[in-house]
Amino acid sequence: MTVRERRANPWIRRLGFALLGLAVLAAVVIHQRHALLVRVLSLAGAPGLAPASDEGPGVRWHDDYFTVQSLGEGIYAIGEPRYYQQNYSYLITGSRRAVLFDAGPGHRDIRPIARSLTDLPITFVPSHFHYDHVGNTVTFEHVAVVDLPYLRARAPDGQLLLTFDEHLGTAEGFEAPVLEVDEWLAPGSRMDLGGRVLEVLYTPGHTEDSISLLDREAGLLFSGDFIYHGPLFAFLPNSGMGDYVQGAQTLLAAASPQTRIFGAHRMEPPGAPELALSDVEDLESALAAIRAGELESTGFYPWVYPVNSRMDLHAEPAWLQNWEPRHPSAGQ
Repeated sequence: MTVRERRANPWIRRLGFALLGLAVLAAVVIHQRHALLVRVLSLAGAPGLAPASDEGPGVRWHDDYFTVQSLGEGIYAIGEPRYYQQNYSYLITGSRRAVLFDAGPGHRDIRPIARSLTDLPITFVPSHFHYDHVGNTVTFEHVAVVDLPYLRARAPDGQLLLTFDEHLGTAEGFEAPVLEVDEWLAPGSRMDLGGRVLEVLYTPGHTEDSISLLDREAGLLFSGDFIYHGPLFAFLPNSGMGDYVQGAQTLLAAASPQTRIFGAHRMEPPGAPELALSDVEDLESALAAIRAGELESTGFYPWVYPVNSRMDLHAEPAWLQNWEPRHPSAGQ
């Protein structure tokens, strides 16, 4: 067919325009996939509160919403079992001050329960900036966040406005808050609470800004959303597969086989979600197998990879996976 004949055939021209339109639409959808996903989730809204569950021995209901569980002297898991994501935050006390690691979504104010457990000054430390961890409209007297150059550059006066990618709160109608940063926590640094030292571990993967806290003497590690029971999300706008590898390697280098790991979510009762170092080893092995193309996935989007009987990794399709860590020197 000659050029003149192709131009004379309207169906060929229409097909060409249709294919071009589909290519442009696909590019837009890929570029805006995270915003579209959050928009779809926001249309459904958050489920209502679940009935109170039997939490077993060692766990008490503080009121009709929060539970409290002692993990050792001066260390408490504060649960929100009725919230559909079943969040867990951790109050860790020393002799001079205390740390509240995460604060839930703020559907209920976590501060009164924390104050009922200690009269020490409390520093709020978010494991990362997603809306279900920063408390949103709940404000704290002292806030400490991970010290990464791009965050410092955005907050020269200590006022850190969270971005859409960091917060994702529109999924449940939360506006991104401004965090009043009083203290910057360098990856690899230590927080001396008085008689208790917490090591700040940079554990990206779920988000670029994720940290974990290690109490080496007590043998406890608090992992936020880096690792927990259930689906681990590596397909969000601030996630990365290379970051997940870096985070897993950091935990494996810092923790011991006897370390008890407590995550920020659970799948079912009773009590706080506890894992072991073997779970981190399984995650690192799964990541290596995914990168080598040796681990099969299910699902259309996200791709779901098995980690072990208690965890799956939900990731971008292979052609969108980023295996380069964004801050490879952090914490070294």
